[in-house]
Amino acid sequence: MNYRARVTTVYLLGFFIDLVNMFIANVAYPDIARRFDATVSEVAWISNGYILGLTLVIPLSSWLAKRVGAKRLFIFSLLIFIVGTCGVGASSSVSQLIAWRWIQGVGGGLLIPVGQTMTYALYQSHERAKLSSVVMLIALLAPALSPAIGGFLVDSLSWRWVFLASLPLAVFALILAGLWLKTDAQEESRERLDLLGLVSGCAALTMILVGLTYLGEPGRISHGALMLTAGIFCLAGFVWHTLKKSRPLLNLHPVRDPLLRIAMLIYQFVPGVFTGVNMLSALYLQNQLGLRASVVGAMMLPWSLASFAAIGVTGKQFNKWGPRPLFITGCLVNSFGIGLLVLTGHTADLTICVMAFTLMGFGSSLCSSTAQSSAFIQIADRELADASALWNINRQLSFCLGVTLLNLLFNLIANTGLPTEEAYHLCFVIAACSAIIPVLCCYRLNNQRVISLINQEQK
Repeated sequence: MNYRARVTTVYLLGFFIDLVNMFIANVAYPDIARRFDATVSEVAWISNGYILGLTLVIPLSSWLAKRVGAKRLFIFSLLIFIVGTCGVGASSSVSQLIAWRWIQGVGGGLLIPVGQTMTYALYQSHERAKLSSVVMLIALLAPALSPAIGGFLVDSLSWRWVFLASLPLAVFALILAGLWLKTDAQEESRERLDLLGLVSGCAALTMILVGLTYLGEPGRISHGALMLTAGIFCLAGFVWHTLKKSRPLLNLHPVRDPLLRIAMLIYQFVPGVFTGVNMLSALYLQNQLGLRASVVGAMMLPWSLASFAAIGVTGKQFNKWGPRPLFITGCLVNSFGIGLLVLTGHTADLTICVMAFTLMGFGSSLCSSTAQSSAFIQIADRELADASALWNINRQLSFCLGVTLLNLLFNLIANTGLPTEEAYHLCFVIAACSAIIPVLCCYRLNNQRVISLINQEQK
């Protein structure tokens, strides 16, 4: 195995670990809620705590890699992740669980951008599409296997083993990184850390997420509105500071590329919304319809098979059709799948559930694979690290905001006095209708120009 293949293997293993920890936990939430008497908002923060840790540390990846070296940073990240995982497994309260999930996320958050930068630098531009296909294949395996395994662990052992399941993978990745990765030379850069950008960005994101959570809780609406407003002002200050500074913590200029910008938008409205729907559906199918955790986890198997088919369609038709028809089709199919969840009644109709997850799998993966293929087509090598950081932050934010907004929506509807089952159904309807926003945005994409760029590169 050559060095490029070894680096790719280590990166993909880290990517797999990251996805496992996002998808495997959903089936454990109903059991955690019962054990700790937790609300839907608290359960949502078990997910958000992990994703928030991932997101906040990504902007530091480039600066830290220059200071300590990519290999050392990758290994250090795995060590933090392992410690966080052990803490999650030993938690005795929801607050401890959320705190350890955040630490776990901090460790996992550096694995993807550092690994992605190391790997993509070893591939030429025309080779990156094939690499993206492999990345998407890993993105299929994680949601296919982890929820089914997680459901089995919840039914057979306890929710703790759902989180501890990734520990052997992390230790294995640590060994491979130590043996296979070359120690890169540390740069003698005197570039100082953009501390103001780091603090304002972290504060903005945290306040926005907490504010959105409070808005859905009775008695905390004013606190939520105040915190959300403060977070928005803080975010505006972060953007102003970043655009003004010559060497900011996070370079926002790659977002000017229309392909990257639309791909990021698609991720927010399709895979992001699906993440929130997936969390609510786990609670709905287990608590309302009485399905076992293993059965709910197994729903991701048809999701993944449909996703595999969608990735195949993208790989064969992307160069011929361009991104716009694939994006629009994916949005509509995913929307129809979410809408099917409304047809489930007081007893679970497994046929409808399987159809819903199959359609969501095909639609969301058609969008995400097309977005992955589109995002870096026009990105120059010198901006690849910055674009990679932006892409990964947006990817993590889409999951975090999807969970937070669907949780907020459910709480607002439930607080009106509507029966719980009808509140779930209305949430699914609104989530399905949100597809209209990315569909309309896709019509602004110059599809023919993208096809021309692809054909020029192939020549």
